[in-house]
Amino acid sequence: MTRRLERLEKAVESLGAGDLSTRVPVEGRDEIARLAQSFNHSAQRIEELVGAHKRLLANASHELRTPLARVRLSVELMKGSADPERKAGLDQDIAELDQLIDEILLASRLDATAGPDAKEDIDLLALAAEECARYRDAQLDGIAVDCRGDPRLLRRLLRNLLDNAQRHGRAPIDVRIAREGTNAEIRVSDRGPAIPDDQARHLFEPFYRRSTAERNEGTGLGLSLVRQIAQRHGGRVEYRAEKPLGNSFVVTLPLPEQADRRNVEVS
Repeated sequence: MTRRLERLEKAVESLGAGDLSTRVPVEGRDEIARLAQSFNHSAQRIEELVGAHKRLLANASHELRTPLARVRLSVELMKGSADPERKAGLDQDIAELDQLIDEILLASRLDATAGPDAKEDIDLLALAAEECARYRDAQLDGIAVDCRGDPRLLRRLLRNLLDNAQRHGRAPIDVRIAREGTNAEIRVSDRGPAIPDDQARHLFEPFYRRSTAERNEGTGLGLSLVRQIAQRHGGRVEYRAEKPLGNSFVVTLPLPEQADRRNVEVS
């Protein structure tokens, strides 16, 4: 009886941790067996509801692509006769909507699958150099560190952190790749004012936008995706307020056991 209760306790903890496929064996015909049946029924219902929600979100986001493409075409056709200021506003609205759809689709895909879509050896320093080249005020420093994961997702992680620093921080943006023990560390810092504690604790929540956010300051999904991508690779991300001024977002990713231990310094 104790072993059965322990298995049920572990199953509850596993379900609470996010493993919606958790079930327990139903043994006997006593109260514990009925409790196990109730748990399995509830877990199955939760898994079905969450799955239906994810499919709905993904399908709705996908269907928005068609009218968005028509709107973009209409704007292009009216280019010669439209007021330049109004057209610029429409172009910005379309870009924001396109970004939002893209981020919702990615978030839905990350929720729907358990692990990275691809696992490759990735030079984080080289990846960061490619992304920093897209930003005028980004400066890169660090050492070459090899990580194993999905290059598209890790590229998106870096790009979202750089976009966030550009929108909400102040130049220059410093990117550093380092090795800390058995982990790779990606640090993206800016010189903007530190984020208050009551706002910092919500930074990685989906659709959270700070009270100071303006119309052109993103969709509120960028940092949430950074956290999802980091967790998908077995890592984590945290915000650190720098003193006396500045913000840092630090991503920690586990290194493969046979990581190439190069120490190529760059500046």
